[in-house]
Amino acid sequence: MTTAPGLPDSLIPTLPGASYTDPHVFELEQERIFERMWFCTARSAEVGRPGRYRTVQIGRESVIVTRARDGAVRAYLNICRHRGAKLCTEDSGEVKRAFQCPYHAWTYGLDGKLIAAPNLTRMPDVDRVEFGLVTVHVREWLGYVWVCLAEQPPSFEQDVIAACTERLGDPEAIGHYEIDQLQVGRRITYEVAANWKLIIENFMECYHCATIHPELTEVLPEFAEGFAAQYYVGHGAEFGEGIEGFTVDGGTGLDRIPSVTEDQDRRYYAITVKPQVFINLVPDHVIWHRMYPLAPDRTVVECDWLYLPEVVAEGKDVSRSVELFHRVNEQDFAACERCQPTMSSRAYRRGGVLVPSEHHIGAFHDWVSARLTAGRDSHA
Repeated sequence: MTTAPGLPDSLIPTLPGASYTDPHVFELEQERIFERMWFCTARSAEVGRPGRYRTVQIGRESVIVTRARDGAVRAYLNICRHRGAKLCTEDSGEVKRAFQCPYHAWTYGLDGKLIAAPNLTRMPDVDRVEFGLVTVHVREWLGYVWVCLAEQPPSFEQDVIAACTERLGDPEAIGHYEIDQLQVGRRITYEVAANWKLIIENFMECYHCATIHPELTEVLPEFAEGFAAQYYVGHGAEFGEGIEGFTVDGGTGLDRIPSVTEDQDRRYYAITVKPQVFINLVPDHVIWHRMYPLAPDRTVVECDWLYLPEVVAEGKDVSRSVELFHRVNEQDFAACERCQPTMSSRAYRRGGVLVPSEHHIGAFHDWVSARLTAGRDSHA
C-alpha cells in the first residue's frame, strides 16, 4: 500500500490529479491495461446466431464480435486489410454470409478469411488466410463474450474468474446465480463525463452511500455506515428489516433464481473485475456494468439488468428493480462528474486522501501504477 510522509496514519494518499486528465497517462492505460487484459464486450445472445455482430471500442482498437457458421464466437479487429477502412460502421447488425468493406468491396467470411475482392482471381499469390481479418482472442463466460487484444493473453482463470472467487470467498458461489441462463430485461447506456478510474473508485467504496444514495441505504441499511460490500471477503450486505426485495421502494421483487442458496438470499454482493466490469448479485436478478473508456474525461457505461427467462418472456414488470440501481447509477455518475473538472486543480495536483474504509481503493491505485510502470512488453 502506498504511503506518504506527513500524512496521519489514518489517511492514505491517492493518485495525483494528472492521472485523471493527462492524455499521455490515458494512452498508456489504453496500451498497458485495456489492450492487454480480458475485456467484456457483449451478451452472448447478442451474437446468438451466425452473422450477428457487435462492434466495441477496446483501447485504441475497434473490434467486431460475431458468431461463425460453426457456432463459435469470433472476434476481429474492425479494419479491412486492403487500405485500412473500418469494416463495420454500425454498433450492431447482421450479415448473411460475410463482411464486405464499403470502400473497395474486399469481402471476408465469418471465419475471417478473405473470400472475395475485385480482380482477386488475377492475384493468385494473395493468401486468403494471411490477408484475412486480424483475429482477437475470445472467451465466453457467464453469458458474456470476453476478448483480449494481447498476442499472448493473460490467464482468464487467474484474471477474471479468480476475481469473483476472491470477492465471494467460494469458487462455486457465482454459479448459483446461473448468469449464463438469465436474459436481459433492461439495458441502459450512460455517457459519463469522467475518467474511468473515478467510476471504479466510486463503485468500490460506500463511504459516500449515506450522502447520496437514500434509496439504496433504505434497502441495505449497513451501507449507511460507510463500509462497502466489497470491503469484506464473502460478505453480502443484508436487506433491511421489512424490506421484501431489491426494488426502489423495498417492495416485493421478482421470481427468485432457484439455485441461489439460503445464505445468499436477502443479500447483495458486489464484484469488481478489473479493468472494466462490475457485477451486482441479488436473489432475483443480476446487474452487470461494463465500461468503455473513450477519453481521459469520457467513459461509456453499459448496464444490463438480467432476469430469469420466464420473467422476460412473460413481460413481468421489472421497473421497480431497474429503478433502484438506475438511480444509484445516476447518483454515482453525477458524483464522478463533479470530481472530474477539479482533477486539474492545483489543489489536487498531488492528489487527495483515502480514509481507512477506502483502503481497497489504495490497492487499486497501486495496481494501476504497477501496470503503467511495467515494461512495454510486460504482461504483469
